[in-house]
Amino acid sequence: MKPLADCRLYTFVDTAYLHGRAPEQVAQQLCDGGSDLIQLRAKNIPAGEIRAMAEKILPVTRRANIGLVINDDLNLAQEIGADFCHLGQEDFFDAGHTHIAQLPIANRQLKIGLSTHAPAQAERALAAGADYLAIGPIYATGTKPTAKPVTLDYVRWAAANVSVPWFAIGGINLQTLDAVLAAGATRICIVSAILNAPDVAKACAEFRGRLSR
Repeated sequence: MKPLADCRLYTFVDTAYLHGRAPEQVAQQLCDGGSDLIQLRAKNIPAGEIRAMAEKILPVTRRANIGLVINDDLNLAQEIGADFCHLGQEDFFDAGHTHIAQLPIANRQLKIGLSTHAPAQAERALAAGADYLAIGPIYATGTKPTAKPVTLDYVRWAAANVSVPWFAIGGINLQTLDAVLAAGATRICIVSAILNAPDVAKACAEFRGRLSR
């Protein structure tokens, strides 16, 4: 798998945007388009179904040498041998944790990402030993309709202050991408702008190309 520091395009197999497509087929298209990391995000889906999806996606990402991220489920990430687990503020800090070392992780190769929505949260996540941070939502987004946008000011702050790999997320598309990059982001998470495109691999490749300029 590519080192985390070299990962720039972080994409998603999000069940809210599958539109009837098989998760593993979408994962393959994301791999073909140049993703560096792929997260499986499945809200309000039974645990058994999420596990079945993850077990089908993992061979796809393994063949492509791309990291698989499991959202919110540390046990599942460990049990299937995923590369990463991503946790929200509520899943980590609100659950009483203050450092990654407190998580019951048997496989120390498993890396942990944390969502952050403000500088204070980012500083706390850094102190907690997170392997990477998500910075956002930069713009209003349908994936988090109740979340208040953090704006490009947070991107600029992260560029100056965050020492681990971080990914800008939230409402980023080909129209807003240049502004996000100009604010200092070098890594991005893209959900709907790729998954809602007529050709997932092509859309993914467009973002990849823009990041590589």
